[in-house]
Amino acid sequence: MTLRDKLDAQRERSAANPVWRATYEATVAELRRMGFLNQALRAGARFPDFLLPSAADRLVGLSDLLVRGPLVVTFIRGQWCPYCALTLAALEESLPDIQAADGQLVAITPETGGRALAVRQRHGLHYEVLVDVDSGVGLNCGVVFHVPEPYRSSIARAGIDLADRQGNGGGLLPVPAVYVIDRSGLIVRDFMDVDFTRRPDPADIVEALRALG
Repeated sequence: MTLRDKLDAQRERSAANPVWRATYEATVAELRRMGFLNQALRAGARFPDFLLPSAADRLVGLSDLLVRGPLVVTFIRGQWCPYCALTLAALEESLPDIQAADGQLVAITPETGGRALAVRQRHGLHYEVLVDVDSGVGLNCGVVFHVPEPYRSSIARAGIDLADRQGNGGGLLPVPAVYVIDRSGLIVRDFMDVDFTRRPDPADIVEALRALG
């Protein structure tokens, strides 16, 4: 199965919960209505510099990564998100192809408290998972939004406390954004959607890396 097939199947399972479905659809509709992605960094812009803690509790900087080659950055909502879990696993499967195209891969999550390490261990990831403390990088990229109360309440009923998981009460989440960045720090390709159940296929990411030559 492709990642798209797996995401579609998960969407059908999630839709069995009418409350979740209603709040999810309302959130996505509102983000589309307000043109949320119009504010996001796109291809042609420079990716904002960062220095973030990793799952291994060491600081990782953008410049340190770019010295080693082009970079793929994927924003994930957190350990609790089944769509993120499917995406992380698909990217792990595609990691050899990403590396063969001279690329590197990092996932960025707003979750603190050791959850980045838990994600990496749970999925057996061989790429960095970085902690976007207070969603600073996501905000600079324009891909972070304030979660509407109905949706926040919906996921809270499932035991997902964003304040506890993120170490702050901001109530922010990233949309599923993926950036391909060349060695100079320039964004050469972006993939994003306000619908967090839809993610780019890893093959498209690999193709973007190969186009860099």
